[in-house]
Amino acid sequence: MSPGSFLGTLDRKLLRDLARIWSQSLAIALVMACGVATLIIALGAYRALEETRSAFYDRYRFAHVFASVTRAPLNLRAAIAGLDGVSGVELRIVRPAVLDMQGMAEPATGVVVSIPDVGEPAVNRLYIRSGRLPSAVRRGEVAVSESFATAHRMEPGSTFSALIDGRKQTLTVTGIVLSPEYIYALAPGDMVPDQRRFGVFFMPRTVLAGIAEMDGAFNDVALRVRRDAKPAQIIDALDDLLRPYGGRGAYERADQMSHAFLDNELVQLRASAIVVPPIFLFVSAFLVNMILSRMIALEREQIGLLKALGYGRAAIAGHYAKLVVLICLCGVMLGFAAGNWLGFGLTRLYARFFSFPFLIFPQNADLYLISAGITVAAALAGATRAIWGVVALPAAVAMRAPAPTRYRSVLAGGRLLHLLFSQLTVMALRHLFRWPARSALTTLGTSLSVALLVTALFSFDSVDFMVDTVFSRTERQHATLTFGNDRSPRALQSVEKLPGVLRAEPFRATAVKLRNKNHERRMSILGLPAQTDLQRILDLDLQPVRLPERGLLVSERVADVLKLGLGDRVEVGLLEHGGRSVFVPVTSIVQSYVGLTAVMDIGALDRLIGDGRRISGAYILADSSKLETLYRAVKQTPAIAGIALKEISRSRFRETIGENISIMMSVYVGLAAIITFGVVYNSARIQFSERAREFASLRVLGFTRAEVSAVLVIELALIVLAAQPLGWLLGYGFAWLVVEGSQSDLFRIPFIIETSTFAVASLVVLGVAAISVLFVQQRVNRLDMVRVLKTRE
Repeated sequence: MSPGSFLGTLDRKLLRDLARIWSQSLAIALVMACGVATLIIALGAYRALEETRSAFYDRYRFAHVFASVTRAPLNLRAAIAGLDGVSGVELRIVRPAVLDMQGMAEPATGVVVSIPDVGEPAVNRLYIRSGRLPSAVRRGEVAVSESFATAHRMEPGSTFSALIDGRKQTLTVTGIVLSPEYIYALAPGDMVPDQRRFGVFFMPRTVLAGIAEMDGAFNDVALRVRRDAKPAQIIDALDDLLRPYGGRGAYERADQMSHAFLDNELVQLRASAIVVPPIFLFVSAFLVNMILSRMIALEREQIGLLKALGYGRAAIAGHYAKLVVLICLCGVMLGFAAGNWLGFGLTRLYARFFSFPFLIFPQNADLYLISAGITVAAALAGATRAIWGVVALPAAVAMRAPAPTRYRSVLAGGRLLHLLFSQLTVMALRHLFRWPARSALTTLGTSLSVALLVTALFSFDSVDFMVDTVFSRTERQHATLTFGNDRSPRALQSVEKLPGVLRAEPFRATAVKLRNKNHERRMSILGLPAQTDLQRILDLDLQPVRLPERGLLVSERVADVLKLGLGDRVEVGLLEHGGRSVFVPVTSIVQSYVGLTAVMDIGALDRLIGDGRRISGAYILADSSKLETLYRAVKQTPAIAGIALKEISRSRFRETIGENISIMMSVYVGLAAIITFGVVYNSARIQFSERAREFASLRVLGFTRAEVSAVLVIELALIVLAAQPLGWLLGYGFAWLVVEGSQSDLFRIPFIIETSTFAVASLVVLGVAAISVLFVQQRVNRLDMVRVLKTRE
């Protein structure tokens, strides 16, 4: 007994139909697979990051509330632990360090964090990758963050030198660790992590207290709170306790640097899951509708015969619905495989970039069911109109040939067309006008490929513009030196005497909380000289601004978040100076693409704070031929707590962003190619099947294969060319949505699209479209004229 005997008549017809249109079905399935894969990639990576982060946070007791203080006694522990809702307290010493690493001329920087002499921290515990935690009885032992250790090929037993609180220390590595507090370890002044130039080190409390002269004291607090606690109330109470000791304002986990960057990445992944898959689902629905409509038109007499033989409307409609579902299943399975593989790879990339100790990639059934359900629903929605035509068609009507298509005259009855174009071109144009809705939808489907590429390519334009603005037009210094504590302006003279320094400009930074009615943000105010040149402030037209003698300049992002306008008075809470508040007028709205920016004249900031003239560091211009001498001097200068090198920061930023964009570009080019191939190839196949009789007649009349193929090529070329400007417009809109959706307190992407971006996007789509047409052109060349002409119209 053959396998076919187990199948009904309609099921056997279904298999024959699938075999006949396998190439078109595969093209549709690939588009569907892209939609499924992008959904699984985005949501899968989002869930993996979220669950990995959640597990790491919970297992290693990541803090909910953070605070820093100048110096406070350890006997405050009982009062802090007694705050309502607090479940864990860690009073720590945190100090910056300048590092002298073997084989590295420029100084690296780091932060040294104390851990208990015995046992694990109550908050922010460490994951030990290798080795052990340092001992309090052996001076100079440290545990090192894994990213820094990997960059310098360090292992337990390695040694290096560090300048901590003006004291040169030789440190020995005892263990390689990871901390939930430094998943995204970013050095001050950098825009992306630099594992080679910034490290985190953990030292027993007794040892670090002796180096930093903090016996019986702490300068950093990390708290865990209960689920039912109110963090805002805990923060207020903690600020009250720490204010007499130079408290700088407590803040929640959401404002902690590492967590904020990771949270921002999760938001972008979630946005990708919302924006990209619907494009593929729309194209899939359109392709299903296009193919089914044509198949039903070709099988009109068969449908009438089936109805005459007793097959009901439901059975026939179900037959075509099964065809759609089978194509969907093929696309869904391909999407599952691709999405799972790419999603796992993307998650591993994120895990390495964000320094997770382990990776959780959940394969929840609901994710696959949701993606499959959405895909099948979208395809069936696209097939509804065609299937309804099957159900509504009476048997007697179906068995008659359809009424001939009525052509409408355009451009003076077509005479003008014949004057302007050849007969073959007119044939192509008449067919486009014959099916205006289908031509428009095919154009729209192709334009989405262009739009996807524009959306991806514009990132290069925006990043280039951002890098030029930040690193050339705003930051004109070679390096930024930061002091451990604010110092007298005389310290600038010492900086100017460092070898190779050609020019130095001071700055002062202080932590504040800006408040306008119900809106507030924790940030820093930067004080600069009125005629600053090394660190320039740009207005909204990107022109340098001279700082006024009074008032506050805020970035466009700050003005938007706090609902500030020119002349408004904003409340400035001085977190490092007793928490007192003063009101300052907003005198200018300026441009800044990184962080939250608020700037004042350094003299005005001194007067605002009221503790005299002080500076926090200096921007320096250096002689490039003396950089190594300068680096050696910095490593030996006790007052310097950190150094940010602009050229290295720029290179690292370009490298990191370039790698991310290259990966994204590869994905988007592939997706755009699949959409273009799916739309153009299916459109060409349908047009070929509809016009096979015309093409055969032309061949009999003496037209060459090239001339006959030209009819099809011209028609498709017109559609693809018409799709280009529409794709540019859609891509412009998608890019704008990406820019608006990615705005955050950390980064603002400028909305810049160069003309070359539109050109490259179009060239890629035109190339794929040409390849698609070549596949169908081969069928025109192999056209069996006798068989086609014998077929009833």
